[in-house]
Amino acid sequence: MRKWPLWLVGILCVQLSFAQEQATLLGTWHNPELVPSNIADNIYNEIWGYANGDKEYAIIGSTAGTHFIDVTDPSQPTEVQFVPGKAQGGVIIHRDYHDHNGYLYAVSDEGASSLQIMDITDIEDTVMVLYDSDELIRTAHNIFIDNEQEKLYAFATKNGLGVGFALRIYSLSDPLNPTFIAEHRTFDGLTVGHVHDGFVKDNIAFLNCGWDGFLVVDFTDPLQPVTKTKLTNYPQKGYNHSGWPSPGLDYYYMADESHGKDMKVLNVCDLEAVTVGKTFNARSIESNSIPHNQVAVCNYLYVSYYYDGLQVYDISDPKDPVRVMEYDTYPLPNDASYRGAWGVYPFLPSGNILVSDMQTGLYVFEAIDTNCTGLGITGNFEEDCEVDVNSSVQQPTRVEDWVNVYPTLVHKGDWLSLQLSATQQAVEIEMQLIDASGKTLRTYKGLVQGNNIITLPKNISKGNYLLKVNRQDQAIVKQIVVQ
Repeated sequence: MRKWPLWLVGILCVQLSFAQEQATLLGTWHNPELVPSNIADNIYNEIWGYANGDKEYAIIGSTAGTHFIDVTDPSQPTEVQFVPGKAQGGVIIHRDYHDHNGYLYAVSDEGASSLQIMDITDIEDTVMVLYDSDELIRTAHNIFIDNEQEKLYAFATKNGLGVGFALRIYSLSDPLNPTFIAEHRTFDGLTVGHVHDGFVKDNIAFLNCGWDGFLVVDFTDPLQPVTKTKLTNYPQKGYNHSGWPSPGLDYYYMADESHGKDMKVLNVCDLEAVTVGKTFNARSIESNSIPHNQVAVCNYLYVSYYYDGLQVYDISDPKDPVRVMEYDTYPLPNDASYRGAWGVYPFLPSGNILVSDMQTGLYVFEAIDTNCTGLGITGNFEEDCEVDVNSSVQQPTRVEDWVNVYPTLVHKGDWLSLQLSATQQAVEIEMQLIDASGKTLRTYKGLVQGNNIITLPKNISKGNYLLKVNRQDQAIVKQIVVQ
């Protein structure tokens, strides 16, 4: 009988202790004729869902446009409609969706794009594009619709003139004729580079602001919003990407889109004193595991976790998520880029779970809970919940946390967001752009704490580069890839 080394037995025991139930895959859909994006090598992006009578549909974005897939029989997903994007091809990385009163609102974050509004009440026979204009929105990174208040929030958006805004709000009281209400960049003295994403209900917005952190803002008066919370420092802070509240609206699950960073549980019972409690992750042995998007319904939190695929957590105790199911949609090795599961949608009446994988398309998984439909929000803000007095915001201790770069995959001539957290003393900070041979191509001086926008040289070649950020007491080196 073969005897295993004790160190290997230990590793196997740890891995077995991490093993969870694998989600049941019911069906997949992929169009091999679609082209990947130039910069991120992804074909697909956001996933949404829609039910019409006894029919269920997945809505998935690609570099070409918007695909409507009949998943009523999840073993045979079938494309029934397609709407081309105003901009198409390798330039496209992101699309985003939200539905309202039988209409689908669609945006893209690249190219000469537009806001598209589609009538999806009869998907099986037709999808009619009733609005396609860049006057209000040419590009947007994400959108969210507060359905009850009939307001659309556009995040990191540009108008038809190419002017950028951190956040803009539009009225949907006439759903086919959105009207501009307000735009904001500064919240209670904090000016953010952009708002990356958000969740809004009853005019209360949870805003994910990239390197600038997390905000809770009351937009009851959209012209004079009231900032409830500014969370600019918290455990394992990275690029604050997205989040979703628990159904009872007493906790908020937040992801930082930075390699190796955990997800966070925030207690939001007191909107003016939000605290960070437990952190959790996909239990990957890879140091560059990275969460992307998440949604919560009934007793489960569903997360698209890039390289780690679908991750499902039991949130019966909402302050303590416990992973109960997973499925890796991206079996290739992790790297420094962004690949794998992009989005997740668990709100179909059947309870079946939709996941979009950036490289391989649509996945349909069997429901973990068939007794929950709709968006699953059952609570009200600041009602019937208790603040966890044991939760507190901790200070980051890792030295390298004072420098963050986004994105790390860029085109020549593009810009980078270089976020520098507070130092112990006022010192001069500069950055060198260094090529693979060790040659310094450009030095950026006068960098400041907070967000710095760095423009790369237009004549820079494709390849790997280092960003060496220097201050009086130390230097930090980050890597970027120019494609």
